Amino acid sequence: MKRKTKVKKRAMLLCVAALLLSQTLVSYATGDSANSLSGNRKPATEHTAAINNAVYDLLDFDDMHDFDNATRGFIAAPDGLEISDANGNIVWSQDAYSFVHDEAAPDTANPSLWRNTQLNHIYGLFEVTEGIYQVRGYDVTNLTLVEGDTGWIVLDPMTNVETSAAAMQLVNETLGEKPIMAIIYSHPHGDHFGGVKGIISDEEVIERGIPVIVPDGFEANAISEYVYAGNAMGRRADYMYGFTIEPDPQGRLSTGLAITLPQGYSSYIKPNDIIYETGEIRIIDGVTMEFQMTPGTEAPAEMNTWFPGFKALWMAENCNHTLHNMYTLRGAQVRDGNAWAKYIMEAVERYTGEAEVMFTAHNWPRWGNEALIEYFIEHSAIYKFINDQTLMYINQGYVDNEIAHMIKLPDDLEAVWHTRPYYGTVQHNSKAVYQKYMGWYTANPVYLHELPISESAKKLAEYLGDASEVLKKAREDFDKGEYQWVAEITNVLLHADPGNDEARYLLADALEQLGYQAESGPWRHAYLTGAKELREGMEADSAVMRGGSGDLLRSMQPNMIFDYLGIRIDSNAAQDINMTINVVFLGDESYVLTVKSGVVLYRQGGPAQNADVTITVPREAAVALLSVDGLSSEYVSIEGDRDALLALYGYMVAFSPVFGIIEP
Repeated sequence: MKRKTKVKKRAMLLCVAALLLSQTLVSYATGDSANSLSGNRKPATEHTAAINNAVYDLLDFDDMHDFDNATRGFIAAPDGLEISDANGNIVWSQDAYSFVHDEAAPDTANPSLWRNTQLNHIYGLFEVTEGIYQVRGYDVTNLTLVEGDTGWIVLDPMTNVETSAAAMQLVNETLGEKPIMAIIYSHPHGDHFGGVKGIISDEEVIERGIPVIVPDGFEANAISEYVYAGNAMGRRADYMYGFTIEPDPQGRLSTGLAITLPQGYSSYIKPNDIIYETGEIRIIDGVTMEFQMTPGTEAPAEMNTWFPGFKALWMAENCNHTLHNMYTLRGAQVRDGNAWAKYIMEAVERYTGEAEVMFTAHNWPRWGNEALIEYFIEHSAIYKFINDQTLMYINQGYVDNEIAHMIKLPDDLEAVWHTRPYYGTVQHNSKAVYQKYMGWYTANPVYLHELPISESAKKLAEYLGDASEVLKKAREDFDKGEYQWVAEITNVLLHADPGNDEARYLLADALEQLGYQAESGPWRHAYLTGAKELREGMEADSAVMRGGSGDLLRSMQPNMIFDYLGIRIDSNAAQDINMTINVVFLGDESYVLTVKSGVVLYRQGGPAQNADVTITVPREAAVALLSVDGLSSEYVSIEGDRDALLALYGYMVAFSPVFGIIEP
């Protein structure tokens, strides 16, 4: 078996001594992965090692262009990088990934993902072009600053206040302190606005009239995504980002967009300037910006920004150095591959006649007009290909799972580093297209109302017979390297009998090998997190519990508060409750809530004369309506049948941040 020697040594120097961190050696767990009933981590099998080694023949590891771009314009970085919160908890660490300085990928890692981790381990302050700077590697998102006549225009102020403050400190120490003149949130994902209070306060934004610029639909989409299904998304993010597995050669590697997601405090400052149409221009502190609206691409509301004075194009998260998600594994609305391709091509038409550099919210920039055009066309092509080819197969009668096994990028696109599936994959993106156009139903009536997973598993186990015989065959298939099938059949046995430890540990071993083989960071993390939870159980604090943004909750519009109230109420349990509630916001509008069989309906208007209860509350304290404790707040006044109101709130469900995923 040939060894992996095709990583450029010079790139691993990262151009500066500050980036030469001491390597941390991580010992491998040992044991018989196929036959021992064990909860330990296992090494790669010979099948996994062979699959990973074959990646060297698929891709050009001698191409070091990405390493050149990722280190270009380097200005400064600390010798090591660990960022902690006020209580001393580490929220971000590049030091933890120092093991990736090893040139050769271990057998427990896909070499392509290993290479991507090396690239995302490059961190510090960089010059994109004269007057535009980025701090990269301090967060999943870059802190980008555009220099105006007197201060900075900040693009996407990162995820957490701790990481953004640390990044801004590096800027201030290196380039000198300057006031912030404007903030742009490119789209409503928390890693693009959550760090804002690490660099500026609400008070300063108001006092100095600082524009906070967003695309139309930003706030509604931010709140709906992070509140309505936020608890479930947080738990699923454990699997997607591998928060509970350690970064090491057998554990967590890059997510594709960065090494990981920070675990600090998320903040929010309300936007005050909305962009509605492509071509809108703002001139702030001497900097001219033209905005391109790209709704339905990487986010429901998103925009690119053209800086003509710098000949620089900010592509937000519409382009990166990875195939992105048209469906994200944490859960979200599916994205439109056709629109994604269209808006990238629109950017080509509008801006690449002059553009000399393209920079984004993640990863590193690209330079050179011809190189940019080629890059944009290749990115457009992958999203259009997945969209169009999935529809081609749909119209031939194939269903989502079949299509995911049939679809494959053309050879030329598959060989391009920046379209590799480090984050999204062709397979799960094609399922997103199927979902967008066809929904969950395959048209086979067998699946109209299929049995719950555990019930189906029990019947399958009954039909299969002796579980020990099934496990014997599964171990034989494991030894052949058929890990996906082994995972599927042991998953059936585990759901039929959660006490079957032999099935549990064999399932963990199969998932582990699938994780070692995965080129997608989120796929690797999902497999390895599943294996860890099977062996060790769920951690009580395993879900994403960043200091969640009370700022965002306080920005919720009344309709969103009432929607979320309805989501929190168990209507089946509360089905005997029928009542009318007036909600009067002081100095603002009124709403009438009609509770019908425990279902919360609402309309703007009123107050209703026959209401059972009238609640009066200041608009800025409206979030108090989402809890029983909030009803007792000094800001809330209740008239009428308080007991009936409390009875309704008694059916409010407290969402646990930890629930079973791999377990029944």
